Amino acid sequence: MEQSLTLDQETHYCQSCGMPMENAEVLGSETDGQKSQEYCMYCYEAGEFKQPEITQEEMMDHCTGFLIKDGMAEEEARSLLAGSLPHLKRWSGQQ
Repeated sequence: MEQSLTLDQETHYCQSCGMPMENAEVLGSETDGQKSQEYCMYCYEAGEFKQPEITQEEMMDHCTGFLIKDGMAEEEARSLLAGSLPHLKRWSGQQ
């Protein structure tokens, strides 16, 4: 039986790139300076996306490189991102 790769439901993930946000140091910021509870500092700053024109496919390509650096096989990284990114707030149209 093939196991589907998905993000752990108990961990808080950036709703743009899917990065685990395990501490406040990686949280993005809102326009009022408050920490964003939805987006990481790499995707979101001062209430705006750092790369507003990036497509979901480009985000997948960008994030794949980081997962490979962390030791994940490229095919596994792409599978994880393909199954996860479309469900994140930025990409699912829930903004």
